[in-house]
Amino acid sequence: VPLQASGGGLVQPGGFLRLSCAASGRFLSRYTVGWFRQAPGKEREFLAAIRGSGVNTAYADSVKGRFTISRDSAKNTVNLQMNSLKPEDTAVYYCATRWAWKVSGSIWSSADFANWGQGTLVTVSS
Repeated sequence: VPLQASGGGLVQPGGFLRLSCAASGRFLSRYTVGWFRQAPGKEREFLAAIRGSGVNTAYADSVKGRFTISRDSAKNTVNLQMNSLKPEDTAVYYCATRWAWKVSGSIWSSADFANWGQGTLVTVSS
């Protein structure tokens, strides 16, 4: 499933951005979709995931309450609404897919996902 993340850019601290993950040729609703980010010199970090049905979501503690993952079935996209952005949110953001949802309370990591798209750069700076 070719994926493309978009919506990144430069934003001031406290601002917001909405990222979008789009797939061509396949319905994203068939997959669990995750959002990750990777800052320079750091490992890729899990942020959020959403089940194919859209019923279940999971968040990393670092973004819980600030980021919201959602599906737009009409557009075949999975979005990440990011509010109250901080300079430490600066990173390249990626989306990825896997077939199955994980049991509630599971730890998510990049190793859980096999299909990755190109990232989009988010820079939070004044």
